[in-house]
Amino acid sequence: MSTENKLKHCLKEGESGERHKGLKKIEINKELAGRYIKKALHNFNAILDFKNIGYSDWSASAAFYSLYHLLLAILAKKGFESRNQSCTFALIESMIDNGEITLTKEELKEMFDKDVTEDLAHSSKILDIRESMQYSASTSMEAEEFNKLTNRTKFLFDKLRIDVER
Repeated sequence: MSTENKLKHCLKEGESGERHKGLKKIEINKELAGRYIKKALHNFNAILDFKNIGYSDWSASAAFYSLYHLLLAILAKKGFESRNQSCTFALIESMIDNGEITLTKEELKEMFDKDVTEDLAHSSKILDIRESMQYSASTSMEAEEFNKLTNRTKFLFDKLRIDVER
């Protein structure tokens, strides 16, 4: 499905009221964007906190959601609410295409796109690392994998934060 068709579908899904499952056009809400930034920072700080208490498998989820909440902050600042990750990604992709944010499609895919041809256990994509940790029996990450995750999350976090604040 093209991005345009996906957005149409998501906006239609957003018409079903408060508990919608798509995208909803709202008033531009800088205060809500600020709350999403705080939640993103909270999740970003949890990456190291989880590792320090012996739960580094949860660090991958914290990394994923720290970035995802920054995407929600961008949406709130642009006047949208999302209740569906694929709808969020479609709208962000559209914003990239329209030059509204500096994030690239490659960076968006690195964060959130599954590559079914890539070996999940050896992928460096944040989504793949999160899924590997979430669905495996492992309760910790190797130091190299943890460092790769945190360094890349920090880079993308900083870039998205600039997009939110501009």
